[in-house]
Amino acid sequence: MPQGYFALVLHAHLPFVRHPEYDEFLEEDWLYEAITETYIPLLHVFEGLARDAVHFRASMSMSPTLLAMLADDLLRSRYVEHLERLVELADREVHRTRHEPHFQELAAMYRRHFRDCHHTFVERYGGNLVRGFRALQDAGYLEILTCGATHGFLPLMQTVPRAVRAQVHFSVQDYKRHFGRAPRGIWLPECGYYRGVEQILAQEGLRFFVLDAHGLLYGDPRPKHGIFSPVFCPGGVAAFARDIESSKQVWSAEEGYPGDYAYREFYRDIGFDLDLDYIRPYIHSGDLRINTGIKYYAITGETAHKQPYRRQLALDTAATHAGNFMFNREKQVEHLRGVMGREPIIVSPYDAELFGHWWFEGPQFLDFLFRKMHFDQETIEPITPVEYLDRHPRNQVLTPSYSSWGYKGYAEVWLEGSNDWVYRHLDHAARTMVDLARENAHANGTKARILNQAARELLLAQSSDWAFIMKTGTMVPYAVKRTKEHVDRFLRLAEMVRADRVDVASLHEMEKRDNLFPEIDYRVYAQD
Repeated sequence: MPQGYFALVLHAHLPFVRHPEYDEFLEEDWLYEAITETYIPLLHVFEGLARDAVHFRASMSMSPTLLAMLADDLLRSRYVEHLERLVELADREVHRTRHEPHFQELAAMYRRHFRDCHHTFVERYGGNLVRGFRALQDAGYLEILTCGATHGFLPLMQTVPRAVRAQVHFSVQDYKRHFGRAPRGIWLPECGYYRGVEQILAQEGLRFFVLDAHGLLYGDPRPKHGIFSPVFCPGGVAAFARDIESSKQVWSAEEGYPGDYAYREFYRDIGFDLDLDYIRPYIHSGDLRINTGIKYYAITGETAHKQPYRRQLALDTAATHAGNFMFNREKQVEHLRGVMGREPIIVSPYDAELFGHWWFEGPQFLDFLFRKMHFDQETIEPITPVEYLDRHPRNQVLTPSYSSWGYKGYAEVWLEGSNDWVYRHLDHAARTMVDLARENAHANGTKARILNQAARELLLAQSSDWAFIMKTGTMVPYAVKRTKEHVDRFLRLAEMVRADRVDVASLHEMEKRDNLFPEIDYRVYAQD
């Protein structure tokens, strides 16, 4: 019997970015990079562990907007074209570096990786990566969580409870369409919790959610076992809290593993380093330099004079860090087991894109970690939150505290001077949507289409990503534009309904552009 458990929870999410009106669009690269650098590498790691009969468990949220993009024919075809350009570029790099053996070895590594991605995406899964993750869930290795429909920050939507319920309901509905069963857990967007949201989760049949440590530590009453055991909210839904120590070992820029000098440097990419005439066919029109994913240098400290990346050294370092992480969890569990009198659970949630995209060696770290846990110790066992609840059905009942993750932990990232202007518009649109749904509860035909599209535009406007981007200062004009466009489209659709005057061409264009949630039913906004 293990003395305790380890629950890895990865949050896979991207905002819905799809622009059929353009031949190419810069922000669509967010998806292509994530597929190549994170989702396919993670899929390969999980499949390799399963193939080798390594006992492992992991949980991974896949947000509805991400699922919509992964299932979209236009984006899938564009991704294949993107991959083919990368293979061509890697071929050229192998030739260009022919007199530099070390760099040529790295160029060949990237070429193998891009070809492997192409084979996995096109040949194995026919362009549908969701099939791969669903197979891992069906086999019992992976627990896939849902999320808010468009990653709306729920605590700042609670003035219109029906809008919160719509975010949850449509996510559950969409999950069933992709995975063939109901979700058992949800990743609250940005870990944003407010008192009462658990009642909505319970109504939608969800069993658990994840929140940040202080959301549980400041609960009422105080948790008997701290953050190392789940609690039941009064509505019966379980809450699991993020472990601070294990998170810091991976997240911290100063103390975390990804900052080791042996690892690959993210910010030195040939898209910026090489001559523009050479790289032009592989960047966006207008000579806008972008990351290609081909990077030849190690972190090497805070200096512009980076040392060449040494792949084997990086893998050896990842193996060492995996062993250190496991050792720390063992000691943590041994201590907690003696104090608590029951098996603790160490919940370690991270953004999935950390593994592979930001931390190139991250997927290999996880591979080493699960293999070491399987072969080298018996103290701690990987588990999913649902499995832990099945083994430990009796837990303390309490109400968590209002909380989020991110800077200061109380929603400040999503509500401050750069983005606070959006909420009066979102609140007005949400209240209008509720009124329209109640006034037109029996609409059909074109009017129902208009109302359904209005619901889509509202959901997209509510995405927490736009406020986050405004706060962080990256791609701000795009985030502002997306917010305003979705609110504007919503208001135009609302006017169509109230004036009983349909602009069929505009409606068709909106449906073509923002085409997620094919089974959406606006009447959810009319329900108590």
